[in-house]
Amino acid sequence: MARRRFTRPTALVAALATALLALSSVTGSTTPARSHGSHGVPGDHTKPTIVLVHGAFADSSGWSGVSERLMDRGYPVIAFSNPLRGPTSDSEYLRLFLDTIEGPIVLVGHSYGGAVITNAATGDDDVEALVYVAGFALAEGETVADANALGGGPPPEVIDHLVLRPYPGAPENDADAYIDPVWFPRLFAPDLPRDEARFMAATQRPATLSSLGTPSGPPAWEDIPSWYIVAKNDRIIPPQAERAMAKRAGSTTVELKSSHVAMISQPGAVTRVILDAARNS
Repeated sequence: MARRRFTRPTALVAALATALLALSSVTGSTTPARSHGSHGVPGDHTKPTIVLVHGAFADSSGWSGVSERLMDRGYPVIAFSNPLRGPTSDSEYLRLFLDTIEGPIVLVGHSYGGAVITNAATGDDDVEALVYVAGFALAEGETVADANALGGGPPPEVIDHLVLRPYPGAPENDADAYIDPVWFPRLFAPDLPRDEARFMAATQRPATLSSLGTPSGPPAWEDIPSWYIVAKNDRIIPPQAERAMAKRAGSTTVELKSSHVAMISQPGAVTRVILDAARNS
């Protein structure tokens, strides 16, 4: 049987583009405004939307176990695709993204994703709770590198096992940072099956090296209730630094005997913390 050939519906594409341009000329923006009554579970406007933000060396698929459990309980869930280009631009991207979601929001950040939610949620009245999963709950002016030194412990071992690669348009002395795949399983995910950790190493998304040294803005946790999951066996962010950030933010804190990827190795426990935040914020 001959393979069917599909052609691009150019007339339809052109018509849609024309309509979009006409709309932007009237509104001044192509970003949809927040609406009311159309998002989430049909007929259910009581549950917040749970927005899950991944960190560096990972992607949204790491939230699959948590997402499934939350959706089974009727929560609308979005696993946000974090660009990993730097706290300033990533936070602005998330802020614009949140503006398209109606109703209350619970914002969850893992690792570097914690720095992103800390900035993106500032001044957003719809964000009712922040949940940090071994995440950077930064103070104003603080960098990721600064936060790693909280608690007085040694610097994280992962710093010695980064692979740097160029990216287009990179400023001088910047590059994309990956974890050396040889070291990834033992540093990032030692409590996962080795085959799974090796695949994660092969598919990891890099973050810019400059992300480590970019100062954070005013933190959302000063005005928004927060929860914090400390990963007691973390080899990416020192656990003592996680405890210091949680205490400073006044977070409801839970400690799990897990690696850096608690949301993958213990999705049930992480889900319970998120549900606690959703019900009590």
